[in-house]
Amino acid sequence: MSEPQSPRTSMTDAVTTGGAEILTSSATDLVAAMEAGQLSSVEITQACLDRIEAVDRQVHAFLTVDAERALRQAREVDSRRAAGQRLGPLAGVPLAVKDLFCYQGMVTTAASRMLAGWVSPYTSTVVQRCVDAGMVILGKTNLDEFAMGSSTETSAFGPTHNPWDLERIPGGSGGGSAAALAAFQAPLALGTDTGGSIRLPAALTGTVGVKPTYGGTSRYGVIAMASSLDQPGPCARTVADAALLHQVIAGYDPMDQTSIPRDVPPVVEACRQIDLAGMRLGVVTGLSGQGYAPGVTQRFEEAVAALRGAGAAGIEGACPHCAHALGAYYLIQPAEVSSNLARYDAMRYGLRLDDDGEHSAEQVMAASRGAGFGAEAKRRIILGTYALSSGYYDAYYGSAQKVRTLISRDFEAAWATCDALISPTTPTTAFRIGERTDDPLAMYQADLCTIPANLAGIATGSFPAGLAPEDGLPVGLQVMAPVLCDDRVYRVGAALEAQLEAAWGGPLLASIPPLGAAAKEDVR
Repeated sequence: MSEPQSPRTSMTDAVTTGGAEILTSSATDLVAAMEAGQLSSVEITQACLDRIEAVDRQVHAFLTVDAERALRQAREVDSRRAAGQRLGPLAGVPLAVKDLFCYQGMVTTAASRMLAGWVSPYTSTVVQRCVDAGMVILGKTNLDEFAMGSSTETSAFGPTHNPWDLERIPGGSGGGSAAALAAFQAPLALGTDTGGSIRLPAALTGTVGVKPTYGGTSRYGVIAMASSLDQPGPCARTVADAALLHQVIAGYDPMDQTSIPRDVPPVVEACRQIDLAGMRLGVVTGLSGQGYAPGVTQRFEEAVAALRGAGAAGIEGACPHCAHALGAYYLIQPAEVSSNLARYDAMRYGLRLDDDGEHSAEQVMAASRGAGFGAEAKRRIILGTYALSSGYYDAYYGSAQKVRTLISRDFEAAWATCDALISPTTPTTAFRIGERTDDPLAMYQADLCTIPANLAGIATGSFPAGLAPEDGLPVGLQVMAPVLCDDRVYRVGAALEAQLEAAWGGPLLASIPPLGAAAKEDVR
C-alpha cells in the first residue's frame, strides 16, 4: 500500500489554477477567485470530488457522494456568473452535509440501519437555502447513529477517522463533517448540535464550528433526536467562512415552530471587529481544572492571554449549576430520544422485518427495532423511557428540567457582568478509536463543557486554540454569548484567530501533518 498523502499537498499540487491552491483555500478566497475569473465552480467541485476519492477510504467522512448532481450545480453557477447575474457570497462553493438533513433525491440514513436506503422526498430548509444561494452539495457525511454519540463510532456504517491521526476519533456526533474539512475534502460543511455535536468535532479536528441560538436556524427537514436541544449550524476552517455560511442558513422559517421571527445577528460584520476593547470576557470557573488534559489547560490559558492582548477584559464567570449539566442532559436528551424514535416502529417509518403474515404486529415491531437500532440508540431509548415512566417522571425527568432552569438562570446572571463567556471546548484531545466504546460514562464526559449551552439555548462556538504539547492534537476554545447575540461569538472567535495566526505565521490547518502521521515537533 502506498503511503498516505498529506491533506495539504496531495491534491493541491495537481489541481491549481493561476497559482491558487484550491483545496486549502478558504471559501472566501475561492469566491474571490471565481469572481476574478481565475477559477470555476466546476474546477473547485472536481478538485473536492477527486480529493474525496483519494482519501475517504482512510477517513470515511462521507456516507454518500452525489458527484453528478454536484457537477451539474457547479456548471449552472458558472453559467449564471458568466451571464453577469448577481450571485450570493458563497455561490459555487462546495458543501458537505451531515446525513441528518433531508435532501430530495438523496439517501438520508442518520447513519442508522433503520433508515438504510431511504431516499428523501423533500429538502430541509437549511439545505434548500444553501442550494438557493448557489452552493454545491457534494454529499452526506457520517455521524453517530441518529446523532447519539461523541465520537462518530456509533454509526451503523463504521467510524470516521480523525485526519490528524487515523487511529483517533474526530469527535461526534458530526465527526464526518469536521473530518471532511480537516482532510480538505470540502471547504464548508453543515452540522447539527444537540450537546456539542458541532463544537466537539471542531475542537478535535482544528476547525471552526458554531451552534447558533436555539431557534436561529430551522430544524425543518432535520431528522429529530432531541427536539428541544437540536440546532443546525455551520462548520468551516475559518471564522469568516463560518459566518458566511451562518448568514445563508439562518433566519425565520414558518415550517419550524421553534424558529425565532427575528433578524439574523450581524455575524459577518462581527468577524471584522477583531479589536475586543471594552468587551468583558468571563472565564467559566466550573469548566476547567481537575480531569482536564495538561495541554488543553495550557492552550486555553494561552488563548485567554491572546484575547486579553486583543483588548478584552477578563473576569471570572461563575456558573455554579453547570456542574450538574451532564446529569440533567442525560435524562432530558434520552427522554426526547425515546419519544422521537418511537415513530420508527416498522408500521409508519423505518426498517420492516418478519412481515410474512405469520408474525404479529408486536413481533414485526420488535424484530425491526431490534435489528434497526444500534446499541447506543437502544441504551438511550431505554433510559428515556424509564425516566418518563409512571412513578419516575418527577424524580428524574422533572428534576432534570428544574436543573435546566437553574443553568439558564446562571447564564442570565453572568450576562449582567460579562458580554461573553469562554471555556475549553472539551477536557481532552481526541482519544483512540475503541478506547471508550465499552465505557458510556467516560464517553459522555467528552460533552462536559458543551452541554450547558444547549440546555440554555444560547449561542456558542468552538475555535482552534493550538495543539496540545503532549500529543500534537488540536485543542478548541469555546465562546458562549446570550440568546441572539451570535455576533459576539464570531467577534471573539475572529479576534482569537487573528491573534494566534499572527503568532503561528498562518492558519493551524496549514501545518497539518501527513494524513494519519504523528504530530510535528514544532507544536503550536
